[in-house]
Amino acid sequence: MKQLRCWIVLLLVGLTTSLWAQEPIRILAIGNSFSQDAVEQNLHELATAEGIPTIIANMYIGGCSLERHLNNARENRAAYAYRKIGLDGVKHNRPQTTLLEALADEEWDYVSVQQVSGQSGNYDSYAASLPDLLAYLRAHLPAKTEIILHQTWAYASDSKHKDFVHYNHDQRTMFRAIVDANRRVSKEYKLKRVVPSGVAVQRARGEVGDCLTRDGYHLDLTFGRYVAACTWFETLFDRSVKGNPYAPEGVDERHKQVAQRSAHKAKRRPHAKHIRPTAKR
Repeated sequence: MKQLRCWIVLLLVGLTTSLWAQEPIRILAIGNSFSQDAVEQNLHELATAEGIPTIIANMYIGGCSLERHLNNARENRAAYAYRKIGLDGVKHNRPQTTLLEALADEEWDYVSVQQVSGQSGNYDSYAASLPDLLAYLRAHLPAKTEIILHQTWAYASDSKHKDFVHYNHDQRTMFRAIVDANRRVSKEYKLKRVVPSGVAVQRARGEVGDCLTRDGYHLDLTFGRYVAACTWFETLFDRSVKGNPYAPEGVDERHKQVAQRSAHKAKRRPHAKHIRPTAKR
């Protein structure tokens, strides 16, 4: 028994040493509560399970739009909670941080942008602010950094969110508007990589029902967030998440497979609009 414990300790030490020896993949999300749902949990663990070291951060302001991000950048406002998950998986929060400070903190491999959820299906809302925000980011990031687009998800069918009215309180209308807007944005502004969380969530709804949100728009704390993290894994690391051994507590084997399968299919077709209707629970 003592010898077995020694082998386990040596294995864990070896894995930790290996992760720290590799150059980490550095990911910064410029977003809001939807990027919080997507990257602040599960993504680090999924990567670690595959031996991929990561540094993951989120520039958080609840309900923050592209317009507000741009104004914050122009005025160098210390308006963000800078939430950063290091190689050890521990999250640290630095309040009152400027966008410029976060951009300079690491040599980021990926920096994501996204629209606030209520305007996520409105192409004109991107066109009004995104070009100048992209110019700002490119002026302050290394040439190697890839700016990517995070495609968010449609609200639950019974959502009470005030902006659901823009989509006639219809989930599929909102979903298709988001996909269309993101397809146009990615093409217009040459954002080659789209993280299709919206497509993955909709695919998962087609298998398990409309149970992926906790309040009609933010993702469920276990399964919903896991679906989004699996989608980020597929998109950023260019490998299949199917078969990844990690799943958070509360996600059973069936839901783990649904999440991984939904993310894998979404990565292959990030602009797919014709998806199986939401299953009845």
